[in-house]
Amino acid sequence: MIHRNNAGQPKSVSGTMKILLVFDFDNTIIDDNSDTWILQCAPEKKLPIELQDSYKKGFWTEFMGRVFKYLGDEGVREDEMKRAMTSMPFTPGMAELLNFIRKNKNTFDCIIISDSNSVFIDWVLEATSFHDVFDKVFTNPAAFDSNGHLTVEKHHTHSCPRCPQNLCKNVVLVEFVGEQLQQGVNYTRIVYIGDGGNDVCPVTFLKKNDVAMPRKGYALQKTLYRMCQNLEPMESSVVSWSSGVEIISYLQFLIKE
Repeated sequence: MIHRNNAGQPKSVSGTMKILLVFDFDNTIIDDNSDTWILQCAPEKKLPIELQDSYKKGFWTEFMGRVFKYLGDEGVREDEMKRAMTSMPFTPGMAELLNFIRKNKNTFDCIIISDSNSVFIDWVLEATSFHDVFDKVFTNPAAFDSNGHLTVEKHHTHSCPRCPQNLCKNVVLVEFVGEQLQQGVNYTRIVYIGDGGNDVCPVTFLKKNDVAMPRKGYALQKTLYRMCQNLEPMESSVVSWSSGVEIISYLQFLIKE
């Protein structure tokens, strides 16, 4: 459960109203999947069949560990991977949206919760100069080892049956909001911007004031539509988007409320 104070209009420690923006990374901030994009560095831009077939549902992080080891064994080095990663396009309107948030940081706190990894996200945010927009990034920790191989670990362990075993985004969100509350920071609402199947869990725990913003045509929007058809209970509003510019318009509307 996401707990905020019972006044309905929480305030931060400084007494100003704040909105929490939660972003996914792959296919939300960037217009592709960083873990599949990196295969451009592989020989013939693809993996051996036996490596492809080694993936087990719910164990993507372990699979990517094997992929990174393969790339390292094939002589793919850090600078080559970085070049590939930083050539990934942003989703339409996303740079405009992040610039808008930067200008309004007194209104918004902003975090990323992603099943990518810390190295890829750092590279992209650094190359695009958007690191300062985000207060915190929650993802799978990664680093290059002494052999120059990229290694990745699980973000955490959890007991949610709906999520892959390395990351439940809802657990991360609830813990972050709880920690902020202890620091005296409350949020009037949470706006969750995402696209994928692993964004469903946190979205279904949003409350009445909150807003789920699924990307049009992607798994999260399709799942929420199906839930709506099945009359499954959901407290938050749902506003879908194709471009970050549409999200700006909606955030402007929220600020004026």
